[in-house]
Amino acid sequence: MFGKRIPLFKLLGFTVNIDLSWLILAVLVTWSLAKGLFPYYFEGLSNQVYWWMGIAGAIGLFISIVFHEFCHSIVARHFGLPMKGITLFIFGGVAEMESEPQSPKVEFLMAIMGPVSSVLLGAAFYLASMAGKSVGWPTSVNGVLQYLMVINFVLAGFNLLPAFPLDGGRVLRSILWGIRGNLRWATRIASGLGSAIGILLIVLGFLSFISGSFIGGIWYFLIGMFIRQASQMSYNQLLMRNALAGEEISRFMMTEPISVSPSLTVKQLVNDYFYKYHYKMFPVSNGDGPIGCVGSKQVKEVPKDEWSRHTVKEVAAPCSDDNTISPETDALQALSLMSRTGNSRLMVVEENRLLGIVTLKDMLKFLSLKIDLEEE
Repeated sequence: MFGKRIPLFKLLGFTVNIDLSWLILAVLVTWSLAKGLFPYYFEGLSNQVYWWMGIAGAIGLFISIVFHEFCHSIVARHFGLPMKGITLFIFGGVAEMESEPQSPKVEFLMAIMGPVSSVLLGAAFYLASMAGKSVGWPTSVNGVLQYLMVINFVLAGFNLLPAFPLDGGRVLRSILWGIRGNLRWATRIASGLGSAIGILLIVLGFLSFISGSFIGGIWYFLIGMFIRQASQMSYNQLLMRNALAGEEISRFMMTEPISVSPSLTVKQLVNDYFYKYHYKMFPVSNGDGPIGCVGSKQVKEVPKDEWSRHTVKEVAAPCSDDNTISPETDALQALSLMSRTGNSRLMVVEENRLLGIVTLKDMLKFLSLKIDLEEE
């Protein structure tokens, strides 16, 4: 779902990241507020004031989304559900869970807390704007407060759409899960409805576009695409978790991996190993055990005309928790490590002995086959 993420800050043990797409949203929101909404509803102010109102409104929206996702995360942590963090992107934000909720009750409480928090925050902004009017705060301040009141109510309403993985879709899934006791079935139904709503928004965007509402049509189309893709991806993630849950990584690893000597030159490594075996990473061993690994990433850091003057030992990455795992590691943990580090190949090591290599490609082949054979 995400591209390049930048950590912003850490609060209450949760890391808040920002996807680069959020910058697009920040610019669009600021521009639309400063040049459209605020001049329309609050006439007679200077252009500079409108821009300051737009910036304040965008910052308030940022805080509102973070607050919404924090409430999700706090409830999840209360019930022992591990959270990776919170990421803001062009369509809002998401609290990233490492696993599915333990029960329908946990799912319901965690999901409903988001819209409830937005309603409460919207009410707080309403009270603040009423207080501002009574004491004579400037129109610009009250205008921003009124906007934040409305946008939080809109945020709550949008998230209550029964489109998984939106909050409303998670509430629906928790109810279906509780009725039938089957998480996979409930996810399939909620995801299917989410895809249908996504398609509906895409069609609505197309109709808006041809009727003359260019900006509105684009947003409907993009949001519909996002909901449809997120619904499908969420169901696929559940299938993946079910298929790989409890599977030890030793089941997927390639034994007797090809390792390289630390004394090789980078040129020999490229010609005799990368171009011959077509692997992106090789373990580096001195005969007593692995001392690290070398991949295409390390090779590319060395200028090509200097390959013959540098050895593998100089460029290899040392063994660490980012490139090694034990044979008892759960497959889901291995996938999570690959996702976090960007490594598609990991060394399987036990007591300084290299047992094998596990690759993302082999795990995905197993996943595809298992889902195909066990699909109900």
